[in-house]
Amino acid sequence: MSTKTPNGLDKLGLKDIGDIYYNLSYDELQAHEVNSGECKISTSGTAMCDTGIFTGRSPKDKYFVDQAPSNEHIAWGDVNAKISKEVYDELLDLTLTQLSGKNIYVTDVYAGASAASKRSVRFVTEVAWQAHFVKNMFIRPTESELERFQPDFTVYNACKAVDEKYKEHGLNSDVFVVFNVEENIGIIGGTWYGGEMKKGIFSMMNYWLPLEGKLPMHCSANVGKDGDVCLFFGLSGTGKTTLSTDPQRALIGDDEHGWDNHGVFNFEGGCYAKVINLDEKSEPEIYGAIVKDALLENVVADEHGNVDYTDGSKTENTRVSYPIEHIENHKKDLQAGHPNNIIFLSADAFGVLPPVSKLTKEQAMYYFLSGYTAKVAGTERGITEPVATFSACFGEAFLPLHPTVYAKLLGEKIDEHGVNVYLVNTGWTGGPYGTGKRMSIKNTRACIDGILSGAILNTEFETLDTFNLAIPKTLEGVDTAVLNPRNTWKDKAEYDAMLAKLAGMFQENFHRYDGNGDEFDFASAGPQL
Repeated sequence: MSTKTPNGLDKLGLKDIGDIYYNLSYDELQAHEVNSGECKISTSGTAMCDTGIFTGRSPKDKYFVDQAPSNEHIAWGDVNAKISKEVYDELLDLTLTQLSGKNIYVTDVYAGASAASKRSVRFVTEVAWQAHFVKNMFIRPTESELERFQPDFTVYNACKAVDEKYKEHGLNSDVFVVFNVEENIGIIGGTWYGGEMKKGIFSMMNYWLPLEGKLPMHCSANVGKDGDVCLFFGLSGTGKTTLSTDPQRALIGDDEHGWDNHGVFNFEGGCYAKVINLDEKSEPEIYGAIVKDALLENVVADEHGNVDYTDGSKTENTRVSYPIEHIENHKKDLQAGHPNNIIFLSADAFGVLPPVSKLTKEQAMYYFLSGYTAKVAGTERGITEPVATFSACFGEAFLPLHPTVYAKLLGEKIDEHGVNVYLVNTGWTGGPYGTGKRMSIKNTRACIDGILSGAILNTEFETLDTFNLAIPKTLEGVDTAVLNPRNTWKDKAEYDAMLAKLAGMFQENFHRYDGNGDEFDFASAGPQL
């Protein structure tokens, strides 16, 4: 057993601490998980845990402490709810009381691969698999780095504690996820879900970095053999992970990145992938990553450890976390230069958007602020047409500052580094969901290849009506008939009506930014009816 102890143990505020398990090895963690009954082991050697009644994040239970100077920067509202310092102090006391008198796991890690931008983060929990999750998801310090490690931010995970006074405190439920910016502390209670720790630090990076003129991003990133960098933004179901995983290009990361004066860098040291209906043939990289040291969440397995990835009886949000080293073709230092290309992925189920279009800087800021995709009609009765989804900056749930702060930073960096930005529709063509068909992966891949090779810059463009998007007339590997979406619809009048309908949805969503265009009229770059 490791006998290492963390620096600054006296500053944790815990009393009567039992054994301290500090930055345990994977073998040590797995032994703890199995011996405590927290985890079972699958046939691939992977630990399997259950996260209790919470199998996803609890966004309505996330709060920031309302105090100066952070309260002058935070965009208060549904995403960023206030909590008073007095209530926070009570919850902190509840948290520390829960973790006192226990054996605890202390895990020190880094968020951010760039030396100029990284943060040192300490996690304290009484659950072994949560220490395992943190070890997977963040950047693992070397032994020499641990000797001089001083945390910039500390997260106390008291998942076994609940706030029985939540009504008196004016909170949503007995679950709490609270960030105190000034004291550099995060506290978690009532939920076991590991993703709260991952996205909690992402939220804090989204607070810290823009105030330093650096852009945090909810995107995947890869780099070619010649050093050309591409970013992929997109909401769930748009193909972000699939399209950024390319055998010819090294993966920088699959979810969270920053962009500072030195280039693009991963915030994390691992990946967190959905595994519902995981298939070895369609997603071989993820399937191959589920080996020893990975951690499966809420999957169903038989008594021998054979996992049934099609079984969503616990949750549809079954997941695996694993060190990025489990992906063979990854960028070892988790960083690269400034982006050459940025791709916004939208699965447009209305069948209106072209498979690829080139954006101006102003359009890039507009579509970044819109964060558009469309979900298809589900099994619920009465839902017969697609539902538009807008999430600012393709990650609104994790933005402590106003979305325009991030959009302006994006515009500045596009200008400074001459970045090409594209909108790629991975959704429907020839009609909306139900009458049209899904854009073929062949055509989408060819669009991506044309962007990465630069071939798209050598083609002639035409303008899509209403949206004013520049679309190529020809592109190698792409069926010319699908490049202009209007041509794919049998009834042109129906297309024009659907085009106007979607444009209206964009405009309606964008009214949220009315009054925020002092420096730039964002709406002027969007569709015009």
